[in-house]
Amino acid sequence: MSFCTSWELWIKACPPSLCPLTHCPQHHDTAPTSKLFLLPQGSLIPSPKPSKNPNPKTPKSLSNSLRRTLNSPNYPPLSHHPNTSDSGLLFREKVLYLETHLNVNSQKALQLNPDFRSSPISSLKSVENCLSSMGIERSAFGRILDMYPQLLTVDPHTHLYPIFDFLLNEVLIPFPDIRKSIIRCPRLLVCDVDDQLRPALKFLTELGFVGRSSITCHTTLLLVSSVEGTLLPKIQYLQSLGLSYEEVVNMVIRSPGLLTFSINNNYKPKVEFLLKEMKKDIAELKRFPQYFSFSLEGKIKPRHRLLVEHGFSLPLREMLKVSDGEFNVRLIEMRLGSVEGSWL
Repeated sequence: MSFCTSWELWIKACPPSLCPLTHCPQHHDTAPTSKLFLLPQGSLIPSPKPSKNPNPKTPKSLSNSLRRTLNSPNYPPLSHHPNTSDSGLLFREKVLYLETHLNVNSQKALQLNPDFRSSPISSLKSVENCLSSMGIERSAFGRILDMYPQLLTVDPHTHLYPIFDFLLNEVLIPFPDIRKSIIRCPRLLVCDVDDQLRPALKFLTELGFVGRSSITCHTTLLLVSSVEGTLLPKIQYLQSLGLSYEEVVNMVIRSPGLLTFSINNNYKPKVEFLLKEMKKDIAELKRFPQYFSFSLEGKIKPRHRLLVEHGFSLPLREMLKVSDGEFNVRLIEMRLGSVEGSWL
């Protein structure tokens, strides 16, 4: 018998429509209610070595299971306490699993998600297995679950798999790119499909994100934005600058990041600097909408100041898109050209 993976596979929690292992003949022949746990050789717990201390001090409250957990940080053993009444011990085992196996801050998790205190460790593992089944590496779990501790107690069947189904079958993100979408924007996992994701997709599709410009794993973060509260106001602001709707749409399709920037913290100060300090026209934004993606204090102002000091001016694209080294070379060439011109 050959297995699809060396790690735990939760057969029940992995519908054939979503499962990355649908091409494995052994996988979906398994009864729908069965569970298969496979541990890599490196995770097997070695036989305990005799202690050199004749009187080891072992806390009475620690069971053999918990001691094994403490001694095996790479892969804590699965819980086998169906008849155990020591809820404190089970809680400690769960916290250790969270800290050592998933690299999540347990104090933060308990503070932001009090339900985690009473949830069984099997609930946590079902979330872990769900994320693994979608190609998300265990090394990424800590960041995702630390950012959104509410995921620690969700039911994957009712909360997570519908989101993955939406990304796969409605947004049409290829399965290998699902993990990229989640790593880039973990907030997708805490958004409601009907209330948030689907309305955002509809708005973006109507805006022009179709065909070659369709939503990809690089732009799925746009789906977490509110249509009325975020996306539409940004379109309207750009139009208020004197740009037509068609011009704004073209800018947004060319530079989707425009829909992620703050109007007050990004758009307004950069537009003001463009018009008042740089003495440029709004039309330049149509030619180079990426202007808004550059730091005002870190790049736009310093480069403009250098140009002004030497009496030069450059289009936004030539001024900003090149590296610091290339910009300095261009500035030197312009200065040399200016000197040579004065000699003629």
